[in-house]
Amino acid sequence: MKNIFLILMLAGLISPLMAQDPIELSEVLLRGKNYQYLDAVDHSEAPMTVQFLQKEAASFRAEGGEMFEDIYDTYTVSFFIPDGKIVAMYDVDGRIVKTVERYKNAQLPKDVRMAVKNKYPEWEIVKDVYHVNFLEGRDANKYFILKLKKGNETMRLKLDDEGNYM
Repeated sequence: MKNIFLILMLAGLISPLMAQDPIELSEVLLRGKNYQYLDAVDHSEAPMTVQFLQKEAASFRAEGGEMFEDIYDTYTVSFFIPDGKIVAMYDVDGRIVKTVERYKNAQLPKDVRMAVKNKYPEWEIVKDVYHVNFLEGRDANKYFILKLKKGNETMRLKLDDEGNYM
């Protein structure tokens, strides 16, 4: 038993001495296929649920799956959470070509809240829907549709993500 223990101990001590010299490799920059989509829809003030769903769509592997055939140029995949959904169109290489996104009661950016508060100070926002439309090669179209209420009156507004009325 002692012999086996000594042999294992010597092997453990000698093996690191026989390791090769480390080789320094050049730096490699890796980018996901859908970084352009994530850059276009980036909204730092977006709620975590919106960011989560967008990252899920960007990291989805659309190529090589059983349900995909090479006879089509694009494939449509839907992603759902209770407060939102994304319908994403992927090309045969797995890149996002187009998305249509809709989120209910998303956290409004400060610019949007301030624009509404300044123009309609006595009104209350009772409902909001955040829309994002992405098309490859273009900036994402991001806007909010708000429902305001004051007493018995209601009003609908459409603002971009910077608080500009549309």
